[in-house]
Amino acid sequence: MTERRVIIEMGMGNDLHGMDYQKAAARAIEDAIRHSTLPIFETTGLEHGQMRVQVTVGVQNPDRLDTTALAQGLPRGRAEVRAVKGGQNVTNPETGETLVIATAAVEAFLPEQIGRWRLSKT
Repeated sequence: MTERRVIIEMGMGNDLHGMDYQKAAARAIEDAIRHSTLPIFETTGLEHGQMRVQVTVGVQNPDRLDTTALAQGLPRGRAEVRAVKGGQNVTNPETGETLVIATAAVEAFLPEQIGRWRLSKT
């Protein structure tokens, strides 16, 4: 079945103390999903389970992320999370402490809806 991307949101998260990539990634995903709402489900009667959610998280050390745990934290849809090299590590020259910055792109896909519903004029 053909899918169509219905939304893409970007987010940023960080961990200022502790160099915790997982925490920064989770915050980036939360930031992205807080910027969106999908009223299409209430309007059309579609089930949330029909939506595939694809998340790409960028951090400097992607191998340190548990993508399965990040996917389980998403509120709706069938989630997939992949980790890529990105984000930033910023070192405080006075303390040597490293701040971790993560970025996330959250995309939602639905099956093709052509001919299944239409918007009313009201």
